[in-house]
Amino acid sequence: MTKAHEVNSDGGDFFTDFIEKRAKVANISSKSHLVTVFGDVMSQHGDWIWLGSLIGAMQPLGFSERLVRTSVFRLVQDDWLQTRKVGRRSYYAFTDSAKRHYEKAARRIYAGGFPAWDGSWLIVLPAFVGDDKLTSFRRQLNWLGFSPLASGVYAHPSFDKQSLEETIEEMALKDAVVIFTSKTLDNASGDVLKHLVHDRWNIKQLENDYRQFLASYRPLQQQLHTTTISEQQSFLIRTLLIHEYRRMLLKDHELPQDMLPDQWAGFDAHDLVSQLYGILAKAANRYITGTLQNADGLLAQEDSAFWQRFKNNEIKYETGNP
Repeated sequence: MTKAHEVNSDGGDFFTDFIEKRAKVANISSKSHLVTVFGDVMSQHGDWIWLGSLIGAMQPLGFSERLVRTSVFRLVQDDWLQTRKVGRRSYYAFTDSAKRHYEKAARRIYAGGFPAWDGSWLIVLPAFVGDDKLTSFRRQLNWLGFSPLASGVYAHPSFDKQSLEETIEEMALKDAVVIFTSKTLDNASGDVLKHLVHDRWNIKQLENDYRQFLASYRPLQQQLHTTTISEQQSFLIRTLLIHEYRRMLLKDHELPQDMLPDQWAGFDAHDLVSQLYGILAKAANRYITGTLQNADGLLAQEDSAFWQRFKNNEIKYETGNP
């Protein structure tokens, strides 16, 4: 480990303890975290990475070499990763389908803010989706933030149709799915719909999850403003941050403010993630490009698209340490 990656004595204990605790308490699986690493990191640094670099990057989170190798193998079997060999070394990248899925997920994870809502709902009815595709289609809808409103009917506030249209195109379901928009006719119906949504979509549990997330990561924000953190720790915490936030978004229906409880913790969580990401970004990228390798050597500098993440939220990427 180079000097740039050594743990600093003034803050090392806090950050080391934080990393170990989050990896344990969040019950993170090696397979799931690897998906986060490929999405958050490799999508911005040339896609491909040497297996040895993955093993080294995952080890501080408590994942053994054997576990990482097994997880990578399973991701290849599940069509999430593709592999190629150069000499005796193996290199991995997202498959085309996994990359398309990541790009849809990234629109939610790195969103700059929350657009205004006009009261419309996007309704999806998989009227003629065959049994061979229905389970997969439902899973895709869930990843996009849709939830069942009634039997066989899925709903989402109509912020953005792009990801839905891409999914239907990819699954060749244009002739099998009905999509339409809808609004409630009066305030009374709107109140009933709000009650229905809260009752069926576990809003209270999601609120609790967000509050626990805030309680865990707010002390980190304060520490980062007063203590120096190493590049490696910046990388590890950034991936943990995005991983935990990504997992919560899978349960978030992205409801407009009018449909949410007062002082919705999800808004605070989004702001905290964007601020922490801005603080950690440059040091984490220095670790990535100074340590991780592909077949050409050290990974390339981040793509210009990286600096568009959370951009509309006007976060400030730190220019000094970290």
